[in-house]
Amino acid sequence: MNDLAILSKAMIQERKDIVIAILGGFIAGIAGVFLFSTSGYLISQTVFMPPLYTLIVLTSLVKMLGLLRAGSRYGERLYSHRATFSMLSRLRTTFFAKLIPLTPGVLNKKRSGDLLAQIVGDVESLQFYFLRVAYPPVIVVMVFLATILFTSVFSIWIAALFVLGMIVVAFVVPAIVLIGQRKIVGHVRGQRAALSTEFTEVLYGFRELKVYGQLKQREQQLQNISADLAAGQRREAGHLLLGQSLHTFVTFLISWGVLVLGASLIMKGQLAGVFLAMLVMASLTVFEEAAAMATLPAYKQDSEHAANRLTETVQAAKEESSPSGGLLSVQQGVSVKLSDIAFQYEGEWRPALKNISLELPPGSKTAIVGPSGSGKSTIVDLLLGLRKPTEGEIRINDVLLEDLNETSIWAAANVVLQHNHFFRGTLRENLLLQGEDYSDEVLTETLGKAGLPNKSLSDLVYENGENLSDGEKQRLAIARVMLRKGKLWILDEPTSSLDYVTEQRVLGHIYEQAAEDTLLLICHRLIGLDQMDQIVVVDQGRIVERGSYSELMEQQGYFYEMKGIERQMVGEDRA
Repeated sequence: MNDLAILSKAMIQERKDIVIAILGGFIAGIAGVFLFSTSGYLISQTVFMPPLYTLIVLTSLVKMLGLLRAGSRYGERLYSHRATFSMLSRLRTTFFAKLIPLTPGVLNKKRSGDLLAQIVGDVESLQFYFLRVAYPPVIVVMVFLATILFTSVFSIWIAALFVLGMIVVAFVVPAIVLIGQRKIVGHVRGQRAALSTEFTEVLYGFRELKVYGQLKQREQQLQNISADLAAGQRREAGHLLLGQSLHTFVTFLISWGVLVLGASLIMKGQLAGVFLAMLVMASLTVFEEAAAMATLPAYKQDSEHAANRLTETVQAAKEESSPSGGLLSVQQGVSVKLSDIAFQYEGEWRPALKNISLELPPGSKTAIVGPSGSGKSTIVDLLLGLRKPTEGEIRINDVLLEDLNETSIWAAANVVLQHNHFFRGTLRENLLLQGEDYSDEVLTETLGKAGLPNKSLSDLVYENGENLSDGEKQRLAIARVMLRKGKLWILDEPTSSLDYVTEQRVLGHIYEQAAEDTLLLICHRLIGLDQMDQIVVVDQGRIVERGSYSELMEQQGYFYEMKGIERQMVGEDRA
């Protein structure tokens, strides 16, 4: 896949503005050449004291060309930048849309700061692909060809000199810049991404770094990365300056060449002296249009590097995301079946799950218990399609999970995770994330069922719920899920931060609302599990026991021992 294919598609969508910009750029360029050529011819003519009408015509032509150049240049800038900003907008939305199906897997491979650098920095860099890479060669070729044809009318030798100069500024100078640019390609962008990544982590972990006395060390690390970035940017700017300096040198060299060659041709009688100033001014102006060619390699490599990073992420999104498939009805009862499931995290030597087979009939209540790290939450990720099993298959309503549309799965599932995100805004706004319009009475009643009767809907919630306790976060997440209408409940440690009394009250409301629905409860506390149809005990990624509460207690196995330990701990706490 071509790294710049996504940008090429965006350019095609903005082809109207691009064509107008190219037309405006050509008119502005050729008008500039004729403007300065006419000025040089006018200066030369004044020496010979021409008729007044000749001077009037030439002066009027200079004014008209000046106005034409200014107007067309304005139009060229207007439409080229409008096309560029429209393309950037399309690229941002396209990249973000491709990124969504990747989560949370992409966050396990890329740090959030790096993703932020891609969304902002890499996409922003692609604006230069059109303005500095694709656009200038078209204008340069068009203006140069027109100027060479114009010059060849007066002297084929000077036209040949223009051709030589065009080859140098279009190929030789960019090649010299490219040789130096290869040494630092990707370094500046990589350092910018590293700085964004580290800065994001410092912001997220500021309190922990402060508490553990590591803030100074991370600040120093940020300063080192920043210094490295600044040094790379200076080297990058130096290469751009080198290209511009070489271009200026070649421009003056060609102009001096036109002057010397023109003088020689005048002495031989092959060129009228009145045209010499005109040709010199034309050489100065036409090479001004080619100035962008000197820095083209730098912008080209920068754009290619940014496009490559974006393409890698988009390609990964295509590989990770599920195809559009069957829809899971929100109103339909849900059955779930896991057959010989195994899963191993990338880079881990030990599988997180091994030979997991589990069936959840419609309307059943199932609890999965076990020690921390036993694989309980991984099962939740697999059921929601957030990860794909290494082996085995998952079926929902007898349909393979990968054949179902991801959005319909999430719409049909009422999910409370261990860590829930809350957005800055009011409690009402955080409760109405699904977009449905509930009355304040319904929202207040739901808060009461979730154990938040004293909260007001207008209370402010900080970003990620920073002003809420862990227990309040869990209860708000439960209230949010109580407003959903799905038939599959997946609750991952929903009440781990609540006291016993509040926990039983909240779970009672959940069981009442989910009486006819399929419910999967992930927990490490074993209180109240006698209401479950089946209890599955997981340890080290394997199912070690399963059965009803009474059956497991009669077996006096793993679950029985866990229950005994919990009773001892509760007794010690009460004592």
